[in-house]
Amino acid sequence: MVTPKVFLSIIFPAHNEEERISVTLEKTISFLKKQPYKSEILVIENGSRDNTYQLASSFIPGNRNLHVIHEEKRGKGLAVQRGMLEATGDYRFICDVDLSMPIEEVNRFIPPQLTADISIASREAPGAKRYNEPAYRHIIGRVFNLLVRILAIPQLQDTQCGFKCFSAQAASELFPLQTISGWTFDVEILYIARKHGYSITELGIPWYHDPQSKVKVFRDSFQMLVDLVSIRLNNLRGVYAKKI
Repeated sequence: MVTPKVFLSIIFPAHNEEERISVTLEKTISFLKKQPYKSEILVIENGSRDNTYQLASSFIPGNRNLHVIHEEKRGKGLAVQRGMLEATGDYRFICDVDLSMPIEEVNRFIPPQLTADISIASREAPGAKRYNEPAYRHIIGRVFNLLVRILAIPQLQDTQCGFKCFSAQAASELFPLQTISGWTFDVEILYIARKHGYSITELGIPWYHDPQSKVKVFRDSFQMLVDLVSIRLNNLRGVYAKKI
């Protein structure tokens, strides 16, 4: 008897998420059980100082499609990279633990509703709606996106929303080339994708601001600017050339 291939992998990077991981896994497991395709969930716990790993692991009994992986090194980019390269799905979806985009939206990013190399959730694309976002967060986000469009990817209106889907081929080719371990890994991966000719589709989503967001806009903004410059320099040095 042939075991069906995994169609969708959902990857949760998780750092100090003990307050949210249980509810998120409950919602995600319940959602996936209703779907007609085979799926898997990967929780990549990286450098937590709380009980994130233990709480996530407590869901493994009875859920053979759940994999909880401990990554010693900190950084959302590192966690996503490991998850993408260990996943086995035909489509691989990065998902923030806060579920600021409802998990039910995931099916819009995959066949039969959409067939794309890369599809990214957008808070700026047609149909998008933001809920409860402070004005200062929105303004800072738009300023950062302006810098992204000037320095890296002119075409995309929202590279930093934490929900993105990659085909297996795109993930396998792009993520080994990733060098940024922190928040700006999204821009780097999408920059490499454009360089390698992959198509990117932006989907407008309903997005709910979480006041417990791990991004500290003032603290992290300078590092993100440094990362944008690093992406351009890496490209000039040939870092993003295809590996043989």
